[in-house]
Amino acid sequence: MVQKRMLTGDRPTGKLHLGHYVGTLKNRVNYQHDYESFFIIADIHMLTTKHSPEHIRETDANARLLVLDSIAAGIDPERVTFYLQSGVHEIHEMYTLLQNLVTVSRLERIPSLKDMARDANIEMPFGLLGYPVLQAADILCVKGHVVPVGKDNMAHVEVTREIARRFNSLYGEVFPIPEGIAGEVPTLVGTDGQRKMSKSLNNAVFLSDTSKDVERKVMSMYTDPKRVRADIPGTVEGNPVFIYHDVFNTNKAEVEDLKMRYRAGKVGDVEVKQALARAINALLEPMRERRASYDTPGYIEEIIYAGTQRVREETKKTLFEMQKAMGFTGAWNRIRRKAEKYQQAEQAQS
Repeated sequence: MVQKRMLTGDRPTGKLHLGHYVGTLKNRVNYQHDYESFFIIADIHMLTTKHSPEHIRETDANARLLVLDSIAAGIDPERVTFYLQSGVHEIHEMYTLLQNLVTVSRLERIPSLKDMARDANIEMPFGLLGYPVLQAADILCVKGHVVPVGKDNMAHVEVTREIARRFNSLYGEVFPIPEGIAGEVPTLVGTDGQRKMSKSLNNAVFLSDTSKDVERKVMSMYTDPKRVRADIPGTVEGNPVFIYHDVFNTNKAEVEDLKMRYRAGKVGDVEVKQALARAINALLEPMRERRASYDTPGYIEEIIYAGTQRVREETKKTLFEMQKAMGFTGAWNRIRRKAEKYQQAEQAQS
């Protein structure tokens, strides 16, 4: 039986953080052995909000960081195919063919697109509105069956499902209908307690942070603003420090004890934060060791190059199937044969 495929990925805009880990990366690690896995480095998607020459020049370095962070988190480079989106030119042709299978009004109903424009402080460009259609091309180019994404991106996967059904209905069965797999945590709040964790907002704990970095960031985390002394009962619900404890601290007995004492005004913020820093560092320490073992000159670049070559061959096959189902190959071949016949007749006469 042919193994089903998993497609997922990230934009190469910098280092991965804890929000990426709980949002989708943890699922990728868990599911990589169940599927033939393809991880896209989505540098064309990056252009929807970051398209300056400076951003584009950083693509190489950021792509390397993205792959290294993924491997450090537990992705096996021997099992997973990493590839650079811009190196697979056939994806863009697939994107063009799929554009007419979804309406503008459907895309305008996706709230995450407006959030992306707002976070980037830009007016909605055409490319951002079409982001889910290009994602559909990404998923369908390797005929992905499952797509691990953050919960805020499940609507994008639904657009892919609609496009795949529409294509199959119009032209014949070419694509599987992919399923989205959402992360366990909807959105991880940033260390500032104000908005979701984001590298651009400087409120993130990165997977590549040192133990000292983690301690510094955790000790400065936003907590209950009404609790000015340790003997004042504090609020646990909605408190970023305890949100992180629930997500990252595997010692649940310790978490419950801290919550009980915090509510009773019998523990200080310092002790609560120190326990959290230990828990996060316990998660990240194996990642640091794994990163060090794979961070050798040229190795990550070789992985990306080989993976991109492989996916390009896969996408060529998929694109040909699409064109054949739609009738494009027939039209082109008929025109080509007639042109060649005419040229041969002219040459015979001369």
